[in-house]
Amino acid sequence: MSYFAGVGLGSTLFPGVLWAKLAAGAEITVDTIASAEDVAGVHFDQAERELMLDGLKQQEQRIEALHKIPLANSVSPAIVFDPLPPGKKIEPAPRRPMVRATVALRARPADLEDLAFLPVAELSELVRRQRVTSLELTQMYLGRLKKYDPVLRCVISLTEDRALKQARAADAEIARGRYRGPLHGIPWGAKDLLAVRGYKTTWGAGPYRNQVIDTDATVVQRLDAAGAVLVAKLTLGELAQGDIWFDATTKNPWKVDQGSSGSSAGPASATAGGLVGFSIGSETLGSISSPSTRCGTTGLRPTFGRVPRTGAMALSWTMDKLGPLCRSVEDCAMVLDAIYGPDGRDNTVIDAPYRWDAKLSPKTLRIGYVKSAFDTAMNDPADPKRTLHATKKFDDAALDVFRRLGINLIAVDLPDVAYDPMRIILNAEAAAAFDELTRSDRDKELVQQGKFDWPNSFRTSRFIPAVDYVNANRLRSIAIQKWDELMRTVDVIVTPTGAANLNQLVATNLTGHPAVILPNGFREDGTPVSLTFLGGLFEEGKLLAVARAYQEATGFHLKHPVIPLTPPAPPTPAS
Repeated sequence: MSYFAGVGLGSTLFPGVLWAKLAAGAEITVDTIASAEDVAGVHFDQAERELMLDGLKQQEQRIEALHKIPLANSVSPAIVFDPLPPGKKIEPAPRRPMVRATVALRARPADLEDLAFLPVAELSELVRRQRVTSLELTQMYLGRLKKYDPVLRCVISLTEDRALKQARAADAEIARGRYRGPLHGIPWGAKDLLAVRGYKTTWGAGPYRNQVIDTDATVVQRLDAAGAVLVAKLTLGELAQGDIWFDATTKNPWKVDQGSSGSSAGPASATAGGLVGFSIGSETLGSISSPSTRCGTTGLRPTFGRVPRTGAMALSWTMDKLGPLCRSVEDCAMVLDAIYGPDGRDNTVIDAPYRWDAKLSPKTLRIGYVKSAFDTAMNDPADPKRTLHATKKFDDAALDVFRRLGINLIAVDLPDVAYDPMRIILNAEAAAAFDELTRSDRDKELVQQGKFDWPNSFRTSRFIPAVDYVNANRLRSIAIQKWDELMRTVDVIVTPTGAANLNQLVATNLTGHPAVILPNGFREDGTPVSLTFLGGLFEEGKLLAVARAYQEATGFHLKHPVIPLTPPAPPTPAS
């Protein structure tokens, strides 16, 4: 077969963007180049095509040689993305202890399932004071995972043996007076793109459903060191897209006939459903934000370069981020404290200081809001029944909360940059990460085979010219500079999560800025809506302080769903 630029299209392999119509094994000719120019978005004259022939044949040979070299998903490119603009430096600082909020100590309930929806901030005090043991919590959550997973379909693998061993060890340590901190003895779940020694790491995808990676991801190691207890590997949409994985669709605990959104589908569903104390998910372009919105969890997407991704599936080396999905902002703050910082292996991680201080007053910070997003009309004037911005009443209520808190919001506009064209960065990197899957034709084993699903996206992305990939990253540098200018004027920005024509999600995933997504009310059908807070690079402490103040003033995070014990009946076929 003939190859160029690593291009694959289904079971027929083509040699590159200038070779879109070249049949496998056919000779490269000037006619081949001419017929492929439309795909490349370029035009050459006949003399230029003649001149290109020898160089393109040489490149074809080099790509064929490259294809013979196996590259594991864990091998990263020798190019490192840095979200910091030129001239901006982060100075390392000694780690300082957290300042936590005061927690009222609960009595031990008669039924331990009454603890299932408590935030880690409260569970940790019960464990620390030995009113509840880690083993009891672990057994309770394992029981709920088994009880409700047939409905929610949020579990790929239970890690029961590992969890029980960890819980017993935690109880023994605490009894001896060695308390590791607020995660000690707390059961948690990992999105199944994190490797855990001795267990399958499926990436939610059929081609990898029996894959075992003989290591623990850095985040897993760090949570082990904090004394947390891993109870389950949770679902993700296949290869980190959506909520459909190789065996099912993960459900929203608030409305179990609805998917939980993705791709951190299992972490959001299990956390919202009270099946784990907290979870770890990932985001490349909305995979913490979207399921947190759908399931009503509190999600933290840290700054790019804050948390090591060693041992996690790579989708986009310049956009992937790991972060917690929890039941409160302070829970996210405590989990981040356990997992951040360099590990010596992920060379994108910056040694930047972080400290959670629950006493930091938002009134000492400059808080902006995206006025244009909050002002979006509720209805289309031409058709009052057509909703344009379905969360408008919740967004307006959020502004009232800030007024009651005595916070004067500063109106800001998001930088005007062409964000959508930069999405080719993710597409190209994802296609490279799963190059072998496409060229081997095993992409047919994926469940989702639509126009915008990974198999087709991987194929079409192979026709992205390398020149345009580089230029998209050059445009990204402009976006980073403009966002740096914006974040010099405010410390935190609040914005509706999904307002019409709002580019904040794409923009901040490209620039690497952190975000907190939290529940902000409930629709008539009982499903949650969310609000998003954006922070400066490596300024999660300030971001979390503002988000926590808002959350404490509203209390939406204290509500929890009632999960049925049986799956919903399938829809009746139309007659």
